[in-house]
Amino acid sequence: MVRCGHPDVLAQVARGIANFAKCESRASTQGTKRGKSLLIEDGALSWIVQNAKTETTAIKRHIELALCHLAQHEGNAKEMVKEGAIWELVRISRECSREDIRSLAHRTLTSSPAFLTELRRLRVDIR
Repeated sequence: MVRCGHPDVLAQVARGIANFAKCESRASTQGTKRGKSLLIEDGALSWIVQNAKTETTAIKRHIELALCHLAQHEGNAKEMVKEGAIWELVRISRECSREDIRSLAHRTLTSSPAFLTELRRLRVDIR
């Protein structure tokens, strides 16, 4: 589906990924899910990061939410740093047009020991 490249299809794929990430995040918080996200295990993170800067609003909004939901679980943080998703979270926390998503990205970055360690190492200020 992703290979077709049609914006409507990509928006629906991104929406599905965001919804799945939200459900996994909720399950982690409730203690019913442990370990890395299935999205990360199945290799979807690289597609998510690659499409995070799209100009299509619907795709971008869902991708940003997916990144925030994945980042809420500390078990995903190392892989997200490795794949460059931390840079997208920083960008979202600074530039997202939606205040709720911008705030979620900021809260997620500042509450994760792994992200805070990486941001300090890189000397990135996340105020």
